[in-house]
Amino acid sequence: MAVKPEEAHILVVEDNVYNYQLLNRLLAFLGIKDIQWKRSGKEVLEFADSLEQVDLILLDIHLPYEDGYSALAKLRAHPRFANTTVVAVTAEATEENMERARQSGFNGFIGKPIDPDRIPTQIEMLLRDEGVWDVGTLRLSSRMT
Repeated sequence: MAVKPEEAHILVVEDNVYNYQLLNRLLAFLGIKDIQWKRSGKEVLEFADSLEQVDLILLDIHLPYEDGYSALAKLRAHPRFANTTVVAVTAEATEENMERARQSGFNGFIGKPIDPDRIPTQIEMLLRDEGVWDVGTLRLSSRMT
């Protein structure tokens, strides 16, 4: 279900405050007003479930206490988040890691460092339910399943 940026509710799970601040500014630039932040994978399901609505989750892979794969598995096991768009965001941006993310059930993959020129378009695509699979130098943006 496509969501307009100004109506989107996004959860960013990112332990690096500078990466979060960059994402927050870029999301706000798109007109997104509801941006929530969690710094670790621990209890991310409980936090997400406490929110009224979540349209997109940008989930770092390397997090303290519980990694992104573990957090994704818990989210996918919960009926409310089984079909929520969840995108892996990682500094380990390789084709192998992108494939692992795809096999694990992520809806997309964005390599770090975050590219301020590309991320607005990528977020808009994700809000339209279009997959974004981008390791940085390799661009594979499409509705891949």
